[in-house]
Amino acid sequence: MICLVIQPIHPKGLALLADAGIETRLASAATMDVVANEIADCDAAITRNAGLNRAAMEAAPKLKVLGNHGIGVDPVDVVYASEIGLPIVFTPYGNVQSVAELVFAHLFAIEKRVREADAAVREGNFDYRYTRDFREVTEKRLLIVGFGRIGRRTADIAKAAFQMEVSVHSPSVPEADIVAAGFTPAPDLPVALKSADYVSLHQTLTDKTRGMFDAALLGAMKPGAILINTARGALVDPQALADAVTGGHLRGAAMDVFAPEPPPADHPWLTLPGILLSPHIGGATEEALERTAMQTAGQVVDVLNGRRPEYLVNPTVWERRRGA
Repeated sequence: MICLVIQPIHPKGLALLADAGIETRLASAATMDVVANEIADCDAAITRNAGLNRAAMEAAPKLKVLGNHGIGVDPVDVVYASEIGLPIVFTPYGNVQSVAELVFAHLFAIEKRVREADAAVREGNFDYRYTRDFREVTEKRLLIVGFGRIGRRTADIAKAAFQMEVSVHSPSVPEADIVAAGFTPAPDLPVALKSADYVSLHQTLTDKTRGMFDAALLGAMKPGAILINTARGALVDPQALADAVTGGHLRGAAMDVFAPEPPPADHPWLTLPGILLSPHIGGATEEALERTAMQTAGQVVDVLNGRRPEYLVNPTVWERRRGA
């Protein structure tokens, strides 16, 4: 059996596949045209943010399972995969802690002006310490938008470590569940934005959430607030965020995700120092990469050996899956 690894994964995941007698083949490029040319004789594939489109699936008549390395599956044509009986496994817990930690790394970098302070010392401006532009995060107000696994972990850390007042906007989660978790429901998003010092995005990307943080919602945020996005780049309108930061309405923003990735050279955020950028590193810690690769590879092995995996994106296909 052969597994096409569309984008590199942790060596321990590759070793797990090898131990199961599965040959791994790294795609020569993570573009769908290349993948379509190299996937024809493969029994399995593992992808990360490159996804897998319909054309590539159509070129893979032997494909019995797709491993999605991570939580988000929007780059994968899940509808077509389900039509043809192709199970998609994913890893909903592998990167939770790492992404939640990045939220606070970004937050501290902005509130403590870490980048600016480093530059000041290197430029000989030690008096930068007198600018009075540094803030504590303890006991501030945090609004979580999207109460999935990462949103919940971020809320837990904020409350336990920094005694933050945490509110949650998540239409898909019953308010009773939010209260039971120890947080305050915020059903009216524009109202909640008015009092939040920090807003952290954790929603999935859908037609409804695409571009939801537009000029209107950004304008509803508390003056001097900070927006952090470790979820999906398309949740935020790029130009509207640029305007909100350069205009002084927001103290800053941090973006770990973009639409598309990588961002084009003319992306409005690339020239703005008020927006902290990172290249989708939330789940890229050594620990998260190892966990995610092992969980993905393990479930691919399960499917190829006829065992139902623990986490299926499309569970209804299991009984009618390819090769069953």
